[in-house]
Amino acid sequence: LLTVTVFLSTLTPKFYFALTVTSSFISGLIFVFEWWHFRKYGTSFIEQVSVSHLRPLIGGAENSPPAPAAFSAGENETSRQNVPECKVWRNPLNLFRGAEYSRYMWVTGKEPLTYYDMNLSAQDHQTFFTCDTDALRPSDTVMQKAWRERNPQARIKAAYQALELNNDCATAYVLLAEEEATTIVDAEKYFKQALKAGEIIYRKSQNCHSQSPQHEAQLRRDTNVLVYVKRRLAMCARKLGRIREAVKMMRDLMKEFPLLSMLNIHENLLEALLELQAYADVQAVLAKYDDISLPKSAAICYTAALLKARAVSERFSPETASKRGLSTAEINAVEAIHRAVEFNPHVPKYLLEMKSLVLPPEHILKRGDSEAVAYAFFHLQHWKRIEGALNLLHCTWEGTFRMIPYPLEKGHLFYPYPSCTETADRELLPTFHEVSVYPQKELPFFIHFTAGLCSFSAMLALLTHQFPELMVIFAKA
Repeated sequence: LLTVTVFLSTLTPKFYFALTVTSSFISGLIFVFEWWHFRKYGTSFIEQVSVSHLRPLIGGAENSPPAPAAFSAGENETSRQNVPECKVWRNPLNLFRGAEYSRYMWVTGKEPLTYYDMNLSAQDHQTFFTCDTDALRPSDTVMQKAWRERNPQARIKAAYQALELNNDCATAYVLLAEEEATTIVDAEKYFKQALKAGEIIYRKSQNCHSQSPQHEAQLRRDTNVLVYVKRRLAMCARKLGRIREAVKMMRDLMKEFPLLSMLNIHENLLEALLELQAYADVQAVLAKYDDISLPKSAAICYTAALLKARAVSERFSPETASKRGLSTAEINAVEAIHRAVEFNPHVPKYLLEMKSLVLPPEHILKRGDSEAVAYAFFHLQHWKRIEGALNLLHCTWEGTFRMIPYPLEKGHLFYPYPSCTETADRELLPTFHEVSVYPQKELPFFIHFTAGLCSFSAMLALLTHQFPELMVIFAKA
């Protein structure tokens, strides 16, 4: 002890300065290496070494590796390459302009739809409801101009002009049902007229579609009109409480036009079956549409999670689970929730009512905030109906972000967000809504630790340089 005391009393301020500079430099190098390792491999090097090599030596168990993906890396990569960036999809459950969106604006004074969203709908209408042979029918020529009109009153006026020229103009009834009808009952009346007119035109097109390419285009357009009208009629029945009738109409539509699966009519069917609490039928629909190919949808992933949660949620308790561990059914439910959150991480905050809902837009971005709003708007009631389901979601969903691998391409179902995701959501959702952004992966503890150590030792070096005598006294004390 005497020797150490003598040694410390002989040290000069230069030694302390050199010591702190050296330690700051070494900790800085460690910090840079840790950061580089995390950016490349997604884990802390110090943490990985301690878990992989030191923990087994002191008797600890290694973390179990994640379950293998359900498809190979080659298939995974191919699937991701086929997913277009920021593709905007038509919302399968979009509301009615006159009966719902306009009513909201009358009550609140806020515009529920953005110009970008409405412009996309105008483009959809021109694609679905027009073709090259419109010039042969004066009413269709008028409707072709009507879909391009920006002013709603001008569109409605053009629809009435088309009906004056042809009382069986189905697309004119469609426009009036969507935009002029102020109640769902009125909208349903217009759609029934559209269905009657659409079926007549569709049968005529079927009889002569093989005569020329123009007639084939006309049949395709008339098919689109018929499918659109039947789907909206089913949605009217669903909104008016005739659930079984709506389910039958949707099933018949899917059987009659099986090639139009890209319209996602099965998502309408899933929501109606959940309202009936026909969970076995819901599972049957999921078995057909919940495959591993991308892209999926929040409705598919979260409905699958809801069914698995339903089996265990009523008796689930975090305290009990932490003591005895999770059962097989509980593990399956938690994994299904993690899988859903991997696909769209914005949904849980809406289901748990941590964030307020707005009316869903007419178009959604898969895995974006707009899809989360659209899903939660219709499915929140189904989660509330199952006792304990929201509690299970609340206890488990945040753990997903600790399990997501890095780089993100290594995930089972997760693939990186395109850079334009947030921008597209801001254009789809109203300005008064705060758009959710994807939660970033947290930095490991040792990166924070080495950054703090580097900063602290650098500060000591600076203080030693500026106040050498004072720092020597402090070090000796």
